[in-house]
Amino acid sequence: MVPSLATAEVEPTRQTDPIRQAVERLRAALPAREDCTVLADFLEDDLREGLMALNEVEAHFTDVIDAVGAPRPSPIGLLQASEDLHVLRRVEYLLVVVAQLRRRLSQAAGKLHQG
Repeated sequence: MVPSLATAEVEPTRQTDPIRQAVERLRAALPAREDCTVLADFLEDDLREGLMALNEVEAHFTDVIDAVGAPRPSPIGLLQASEDLHVLRRVEYLLVVVAQLRRRLSQAAGKLHQG
């Protein structure tokens, strides 16, 4: 599952990190310039941060399912599950990351086309 890529407890090696592998392939295809290296680094960061935000949103929904599906749902359990300020912030952040990814991918496409 893709979101688990961002939650590894130890830094994955180059051979086992699909995000790093993908970014390295893009980096190899881009012109060998500093601006392209920086672009690839930012793209990798955006991918990791976006996946972490997705994991947190998914965890929220899992908590809600657990509260609703408890053998004896309790009012306090349901109210605690409804605390969504953190998840709303993560969804807002995810919108920012998706917009950044879109811009960076467009930039990479342009650099590939020019190169």
